[in-house]
Amino acid sequence: MRAGCLRASALEEQAMVLEAASEGVRLDLKFVDYLMLIIYFVTVLAIGVIARRSIRTSMDFFLSGRSMPAWITGLAFVSANLGAIEILGMAANGAEIGMATMHYYFIGAVPAMVFLGLVMMPFYYGSKVRSVPEFMLRRLGKAAHLVNSIAFSVSNVLIAGINLYAMAIVVEAMLGWSQWTAIIVSAVFVLVYITLGGLSSAIYNEVMQFFVIVAGLVPLTVVGLHRVGGWNGLKTALMETDGVSRLHLSAWQGTSIGDVTNPIGANWLAIVLGLGFVLSFGYWTTNFTEVQRAFSAKNMSAARRTPLIGAFPKLLIPFVIVIPGMIAAATIGNQFADGTLTYNDAIPKLIQMYLPSGVLGVAVTGLMASFMAGMAANVSSFNTVFTYDIWQEYIKPNMPDDYYLKAGRVVSITGVVIGIFTAYLASQFGNIMTYIQTLFSFFNAPLFGVFILGLLWKRMTPAAGLWGYIAGIIAPTIVWIAYLKNPSLFATGTAETLYGAIISFVTVMVVSVAVSLFTKPKSDEELQGLVYGVGTIDVKSDHVAGDTAWYRSPALLGTVALALCVGFYLPIV
Repeated sequence: MRAGCLRASALEEQAMVLEAASEGVRLDLKFVDYLMLIIYFVTVLAIGVIARRSIRTSMDFFLSGRSMPAWITGLAFVSANLGAIEILGMAANGAEIGMATMHYYFIGAVPAMVFLGLVMMPFYYGSKVRSVPEFMLRRLGKAAHLVNSIAFSVSNVLIAGINLYAMAIVVEAMLGWSQWTAIIVSAVFVLVYITLGGLSSAIYNEVMQFFVIVAGLVPLTVVGLHRVGGWNGLKTALMETDGVSRLHLSAWQGTSIGDVTNPIGANWLAIVLGLGFVLSFGYWTTNFTEVQRAFSAKNMSAARRTPLIGAFPKLLIPFVIVIPGMIAAATIGNQFADGTLTYNDAIPKLIQMYLPSGVLGVAVTGLMASFMAGMAANVSSFNTVFTYDIWQEYIKPNMPDDYYLKAGRVVSITGVVIGIFTAYLASQFGNIMTYIQTLFSFFNAPLFGVFILGLLWKRMTPAAGLWGYIAGIIAPTIVWIAYLKNPSLFATGTAETLYGAIISFVTVMVVSVAVSLFTKPKSDEELQGLVYGVGTIDVKSDHVAGDTAWYRSPALLGTVALALCVGFYLPIV
């Protein structure tokens, strides 16, 4: 009797899942689910109100007064990236291209994070600059600085639109609101807490949001794998899905030069150089949205450890994002194929199919937290760069500090308003990861080329930095336009971004070296602490008690992170 009841219950549950799978994305939240959301939103606003009490200067608002401990900034570092790009974008990639998405973590993130902590943070933090564009100002002068500041501001409001659009997808599914209503409501909510408490509010919320996000994604992964019969069941289901091949289950198969058959549409050299070097290092080492968290650390040791601490949870994130995307491909791949759903719907659809009330509330709260974290990171870095690097430097210099504090809050409002409109652009892409990588190839790839050459070669001149950077933006833009007119140039949109990034980087190198040979460089006195081999940086001068403990050694943390990265990578080759 009992066995019969259990079988009946299982069949009933399976029928409910099949029914949900055949429907559009509409989440059926109960009272307990809404209660979790309400508690979360109240907590977020409370953190903003509390953080506001510590805001006395513009440095408090934009950089948390450089007072944050390493474990806080480390978790905020990875959480700031755990927004729409990560949750919806990487899950969409998991559904569309499978295990090849792991490239974005194991060569596309962790090595660059280690490089930032060990190599670049001493220059950033030691120079006492307030932003990455300000380092450009110190190294290459005003012209390159202005272009960088404007380019960063433009790219950031475009990325803010991605996070708003992603949030709108979930709110639309959850409440049935129109996307525009969801976008505006979500934007207003983020704006309130970031305007109240500045970067401190963003960072403390990001730490809390990290745990909420993980709490929502882990049950989804566990239940999803159980439903498809574990890892072996998932592999079998994928092999039986139209449009999916065995290459979905391998990261490197089909990447031979001259014989490219992998879903990314690029050979191993393009993946290693385009993603593993140019795009990843450009994002993790020069994108101020991320680096700002390390800038807020209390001393050099904490600043260097920030990305290194963040590397460890980053290694685990793909298992609760990419795997669910693959589960979606195996269970609802037909709806992706016929256009009923886009790949961006992978995570919300699985939540609808598999999670019961209560757990559903945790998962939806986790999604909301991720989008808010990403949006807040965009806004906090945008207001810092626009206020310090554009407004203070070129429009209203030498004003009282209180003036820039008020200006920062106004800029925050402006950035969110613009982000609302750029959300429309994000809605035009079926896979927002392709969109974001296109932006990175335009803006981050050339910036990394300029930075790495400027750090390693003292002969690089300000004129070379300017024209190399501009040429590096134009080159991938031309490649992208050519691809839009003739899609046969590249196998996929993702492949185009990889080759575009490589072309951008090479263009920066060629133009910068050529211009440097015919223009005057800065003197060694002007380059102290800004270029390798010119002056020294004392990374221990501001150490506090405990910084010298062996387990806090940046070199040890970096080595262990890279070793784990290799260990996780090998099984999926």
